[in-house]
Amino acid sequence: MAAALALPPPEAIEAAVRAALAEDLGPGDATAQLLEDVPATAHVVCKEAAVIAGGPWFDACFRALDRSIRITWRVNEGQHVEPGTVLCTLEGRSRAIVSAERSALNFLQTLSATATTTAAYAAALAGTRTRVLDTRKTLPGLRLAQKYAVRVGGGVNHRIGLFDAVMLKENHIAAAGSISAAVERARALHPALPLIVEVESLDELDQALATGCTRILIDDFDDAMMREAVRRAAGRIPLEVSGSVSLERLPAIAATGVDYVSVGALTKHVRAIDLSLRLSAPAPARR
Repeated sequence: MAAALALPPPEAIEAAVRAALAEDLGPGDATAQLLEDVPATAHVVCKEAAVIAGGPWFDACFRALDRSIRITWRVNEGQHVEPGTVLCTLEGRSRAIVSAERSALNFLQTLSATATTTAAYAAALAGTRTRVLDTRKTLPGLRLAQKYAVRVGGGVNHRIGLFDAVMLKENHIAAAGSISAAVERARALHPALPLIVEVESLDELDQALATGCTRILIDDFDDAMMREAVRRAAGRIPLEVSGSVSLERLPAIAATGVDYVSVGALTKHVRAIDLSLRLSAPAPARR
């Protein structure tokens, strides 16, 4: 499990930024050529309440076009801000600022949206033992970035991809013939990887518990079944709830005593945070 605010490798951030700039700029920014390329000042305002995430991607977009640009952040990663907050100021070449603007804001508004959504789920679970997990339902090309934003918002990362954990679902189990047979095969092939088993009934839960796997995913259990699952597991193996998990249902789910809830909405149902970049210095704060 990744450290709380650990960034993805620098090369991953740079690769994502290169791809974003390449698709936006193509052979060159035709409109920016209308501007005199002179020193300029800009600032970014957040127009709604949000938890801010994505600064490193934002910075990298501008620095890819102007190595000497100066970006001064007024808020921290993970900070909750109110509408009208100036997030940062920029001092650099005018053409670089307007050319990198859209890609930089795309990263910042999307990752802040993921962090903001995650923070709402984490807040609903405050005071309980249950933690919120993300899923692999991320935007293509932004897997590491969105999982970082989940951590910024107070969530916990599930597996990064199909390579860092074995997760046995219905089809895998059916192909193997049983939960025990699927687990045996998985351990033979990947003994060092975490092993997660999905179950759809209390009988399957008992079978999974007998394997001593790393975690058990209880899929579409009702509240009574969750409570019984927690009783049977008795703390031996962590339980994860998946399916039909909404913000409104979280208190009831947490009350059953499960360890985790996995929520695809953290990364796939996000609505971009409303941000604006202006080529001017921000107005002085009112006294």
